[in-house]
Amino acid sequence: EVQLVESGGDMVQPGGSLRLSCAASGFTFSSYFMNWYRQTPGKERELVAQISSAGGSTYYSDSVKGRFTISRDNAKNTLYLQMSSLKPDDTALYYCARRTGDVRGQGTQVTVSS
Repeated sequence: EVQLVESGGDMVQPGGSLRLSCAASGFTFSSYFMNWYRQTPGKERELVAQISSAGGSTYYSDSVKGRFTISRDNAKNTLYLQMSSLKPDDTALYYCARRTGDVRGQGTQVTVSS
């Protein structure tokens, strides 16, 4: 079964840090570009970051550039999102997905609040 499972979401104070993980199974993880998205009720889904299959190329939305880092460990079939200098506007459900758009995880909630 093709599956993506996120973890690491939590409530954190502004200025704090979190690392999200996305465990992949059921497919050849190293063959796919991978994305992190975030979704807030009433807002459009936002592509936060993307990483190439081997990890050598990355993309970040302007809203997170310089604060978030996407990475992957193909040996462990795991995608990561290191988030720092978190702001209340970063509060959202974060989920990982294949760039092809056909597989996504259920998401992990990040709440930034004092």
